[in-house]
Amino acid sequence: MSGRWLTGVALALFVAACQSTPSTPSVRTDSLAQATDTLALPATNYYEIRTPLGRMVVRLYDETPLHRDNFKRLVATGFYGSTTFHRVIDGFVIQGGDPNSKDADPANDGTGGPGYTLPAEIRPGLFHRRGALAAARQGDEVNPERRSSGSQFYLVVGRTFDEATLDEIEAYLREQIPDPDFAFPDSVRQLYQTVGGAPFLDGLYTVFGELVEGFEVMDAIARVPTPRSTGRQAPPTMLDRPLQLVPMTIRPLENYSPGS
Repeated sequence: MSGRWLTGVALALFVAACQSTPSTPSVRTDSLAQATDTLALPATNYYEIRTPLGRMVVRLYDETPLHRDNFKRLVATGFYGSTTFHRVIDGFVIQGGDPNSKDADPANDGTGGPGYTLPAEIRPGLFHRRGALAAARQGDEVNPERRSSGSQFYLVVGRTFDEATLDEIEAYLREQIPDPDFAFPDSVRQLYQTVGGAPFLDGLYTVFGELVEGFEVMDAIARVPTPRSTGRQAPPTMLDRPLQLVPMTIRPLENYSPGS
């Protein structure tokens, strides 16, 4: 296997290793549903993420109802208010949703959450294309069920891949998922070659939505300088923390129409 995309895999594993370690025991599906049922959740699946660098709009997927409703519940309770995109990597992802990013200690960014995790909802037809909205999580070594963080999410900035590299990634995913028959559909292969994404995450993390507006804002956030991108020294867990804070506010868009 060549090393052309192994850096991306290493970064993906770093995503997993740095994700929220809940400070309280995991809340199982029945408790989550009970908590969700106490709120009147918006009917819309469109949400605005507003930052100092501009506005983005995401659409939540009905195919992943646990993650959809959890995101809605966290927005409705104000959980995401003033959290930041605490990890940004151009050509890979921008990541946020950690309540620890609100405090004055940058060293704990990426370790927080609401005190529970979510069961994986990894669907065969949902891929890590550019703009995919997905749930961060801890690594397989401590999280073999691939349960998602209760709040941390990422948007895929991504890059393009050629045919040979996609063949290598398919072989890697057949072992990691594991699924000896795993293969990218032709349409998805074409997408990764032309539009881009992070195909080495497919089948391993829950994709629960997509960016529908504000790709230029996502790219601008990904390009905010970090210790890694500027060659500055920093602890490993802080290499991709933006040197300029990127706080966010999230709200539902009840009457949103794509392209409006």
